[in-house]
Amino acid sequence: MMEVLRPVLINIHGRIYRKNPVQEERYEEEEEDYSYSEEAEQCLDEPCDAHNIEQTEKGFRCAIDVPSVLYKYIIGKKGETRRRLESETKTSISIPKQGVEGQIVVTGAHSAAVASAVTRIEVLIDSFRRKQPFTHFLSFALNHPRVQEGFLRFQEEVLEHCGQDAGVDVSIFQKPAKLHLTIGTLVLLSEQEVTRANELLQQCQDVIRDITEAKPLAVEVRGIEYMNDDPSMVDVLYAKVAVQDGSDKLQQIADRLVECFVSAGLMERERDRVKLHGTVMNTLFRRDPSAEDKGASGRPNNKDREAFNAKNILQMFGRFDFGAFDLNAVQISQRFSTDSTGYYSSSGLVTFS
Repeated sequence: MMEVLRPVLINIHGRIYRKNPVQEERYEEEEEDYSYSEEAEQCLDEPCDAHNIEQTEKGFRCAIDVPSVLYKYIIGKKGETRRRLESETKTSISIPKQGVEGQIVVTGAHSAAVASAVTRIEVLIDSFRRKQPFTHFLSFALNHPRVQEGFLRFQEEVLEHCGQDAGVDVSIFQKPAKLHLTIGTLVLLSEQEVTRANELLQQCQDVIRDITEAKPLAVEVRGIEYMNDDPSMVDVLYAKVAVQDGSDKLQQIADRLVECFVSAGLMERERDRVKLHGTVMNTLFRRDPSAEDKGASGRPNNKDREAFNAKNILQMFGRFDFGAFDLNAVQISQRFSTDSTGYYSSSGLVTFS
């Protein structure tokens, strides 16, 4: 009943669509079965001015940017999805070859038919985009030399005093050079989308500098906390980050950035306010040192994770001082990457001053 009263809303290029509950078909990656999903039928046909539809000598035409990794979902198994879309909307859909970045072009005799086909394609794209792992994330780097030094001291003392506690070992500690605070995650599937995200970040610079008064923020990394309700079964332990003058400027910047990226359809809102935290221990690292959680939920990605007992760590190091420094930038970080400093490679950066 709640799905009817409060349906899922999909943001596509700033337009909001309502997704009605249906029985969704399963997509088996190993069989490459990309059959037509009825989600595309859940959106009412949009007026012709909802898309950039051009009139041609033969009718009407609309070109939309789609990352090549998503072509297969529009084509479907043996072309079934494309044929069904073309049949039901009485249009023709031209898709570039797999791996070639370009535009999907929809043509038809009537502008309303083209608009309907484009809307259905965009809803399909959004549905499958949500299933893709995130590729980038907005971050504040916490890897200042002073904080790295404090972190290494924390790691050494934890292993010395709590190394015998269940699940505690060196493999679950963050890499010092990659200490960071995640603001939000992004799924950017082409160079064009990375460029768009960077341009959006640059547009946020004035807003950020209004908050910081065009000066770096003096922040401190002090104290630790965990992310679930049982300190004896913890997956993520994080350091708390705060502005030294007691203001909420860092929180304001993070929230405004999320608001901006969500409005542009580049990010999904996960909570009302960003949870400011810097991961120092994570059980995902036990199997994959380059792993990243999507957000700050209590027990994310639980499969095959071995939790650790953090009771003694919290008691002994609850107010641990990792260090203070002047934070002066926010960047779009590329997941699974490393730059010359050991931090994540940047796909875009703006400074506070």
